[in-house]
Amino acid sequence: MIDFAPFYQRIAKDRLQNWLHVLPAQLYAWMNEQRHGDFPRWQRALAKFAGLQAQSIELKQSVTLGRADEISEGERRKLENLLQQLHPWRKGPYDLFGIHIDTEWRSDWKWDRLIPHISPLKGRHVLDVGCGSGYHMWRMLGEEARLVVGIDPSALFLCQFTAIHQLAGRPEDIFFLPLGIEALPKLEAFDTVFSMGVLYHRPSPIDHLLQLRDQLRDGGELVLETLIIDGGANDVLVPPDRYAQMRNVWFIPSAAALSIWLEKCGFDHIRIVDESVTTVEEQRRTPWMRNDSLAEFLDPTDSTLTIEGHPAPKRAVIIATRRADG
Repeated sequence: MIDFAPFYQRIAKDRLQNWLHVLPAQLYAWMNEQRHGDFPRWQRALAKFAGLQAQSIELKQSVTLGRADEISEGERRKLENLLQQLHPWRKGPYDLFGIHIDTEWRSDWKWDRLIPHISPLKGRHVLDVGCGSGYHMWRMLGEEARLVVGIDPSALFLCQFTAIHQLAGRPEDIFFLPLGIEALPKLEAFDTVFSMGVLYHRPSPIDHLLQLRDQLRDGGELVLETLIIDGGANDVLVPPDRYAQMRNVWFIPSAAALSIWLEKCGFDHIRIVDESVTTVEEQRRTPWMRNDSLAEFLDPTDSTLTIEGHPAPKRAVIIATRRADG
């Protein structure tokens, strides 16, 4: 079940200990104010995972917990049914005791694009902002990060992460907190902060960049992945209504404009390490995410445009360092 006490204990004598002045009250309020109608059902499903723990774990090349021969066929069918109760699964994939969770996003492709360009995570304190179900967090742990903390206010993502965490034996170096970044105090304690697929959902992208900076130590590294458009330093798309059927898309800058924003927000050593058009092979409907996906969000006669007529999704990975005077 969901228990935040191990995280409090983990950071009590850590560089994050000042977070304890506000965090327990915030999480207590979140649990008591949780109003999602399916949350009780998801918690009941989690309770049925008790006693099932993988004997083998692979996190370096994938997120694979347990071999097929570690459990019986009946246990596997039960586990698959419980995992399906946490539908939709958007970020992954996961392989659990021979069950392949084919998520909407091939998040491993994104990871492969960025991992050659970032500072080694071994021994680092890492924050993943908008972490979803936590797929990339497990890959960070596979890179031997000392502590991985993911934040995301979604109750479903918390339950999905908790399911994987339980199956992995509740490791003590990876934690999910159901908070948005605006709830975090100015910690200035993380060596690496990831923000992937979040910036364009923020009404104020500049405030988001400043909040990311406030979580980094001086010289810490930001890994920013977000939607971009082609264009120059002053080009920004502001969708008047929806973008690819999403209502909450506010600003999509060019990579050049985003680099300027980062510099103004206290970052240097800014470099664009990848630009990729999102394909229907990378984001798609699957048996584990049965809702509409990218194929339904593009113009059926011109895949270079969204259904609203905007440029189709293109994403960039930008690496930057917090300036000491930032």
